[in-house]
Amino acid sequence: MKVKEVSQLTGVSVRTLHHYDDIGLLTPDCTTEAGYRLYSDDNLATLQQILFFRELGFSLKKIGELLTSPAFSRQEAFEMQRNMLLEKRKQLDSMINTIEKTIQHGKGELVMTNEEKFKGFDFGENPYEQEARERWGDKAVDESNKKAAQFGPDLEKEMNRIYFNLASLRHLSPNSDEAQVAIGQWFEFLNKMGNYSLEAFRGLGEMYVADERFTKNIDKFGEGLAVFMRDAMAVYVE
Repeated sequence: MKVKEVSQLTGVSVRTLHHYDDIGLLTPDCTTEAGYRLYSDDNLATLQQILFFRELGFSLKKIGELLTSPAFSRQEAFEMQRNMLLEKRKQLDSMINTIEKTIQHGKGELVMTNEEKFKGFDFGENPYEQEARERWGDKAVDESNKKAAQFGPDLEKEMNRIYFNLASLRHLSPNSDEAQVAIGQWFEFLNKMGNYSLEAFRGLGEMYVADERFTKNIDKFGEGLAVFMRDAMAVYVE
């Protein structure tokens, strides 16, 4: 397909497709002698994947890094994108439910509490907060929550990007250079939120596997990710 046909099919502008080619993100399989870009079905599959990444808030630079990673699997990426979109849909459904109730409340058809009016807006909801307070004290958790509030929704996007990157590397050895660079980014991210010593970092990794709640949430990005992160975190500490 020529670039204009791809644009008409996908809704992506010709200018954007040219830009993706210029930065090496999506290079068509063939260019005619006249200079026309010709896109294959494989190119279209890559474009679809790029658009899913963009919808989830990934930068073009990060998408390029993922697509060119030796450990990248297109099928696994689609599965992880599906899981992330399902989580996003859950939050949107909650917000839609809230606004529908708010409309009914405005018409006098029902009464909403103040808490119900803001259901679905909390990006920083943490089901383990009470447990964290019991383990590390109110001061540490309050400081972490304060930092999280400063980042807002961008915090969740950054966290998902790191998880996704780690998931794409989980078939490598935990002590590989790629795994250690990625887990180092996780260590830096956590220390934006709080104050994690290396030993605390190691202990957190152990909890990812010992506590099935953590394992279940982390493995949404890829089966076996929690174990991989635990092992990579242990290597990083050493």
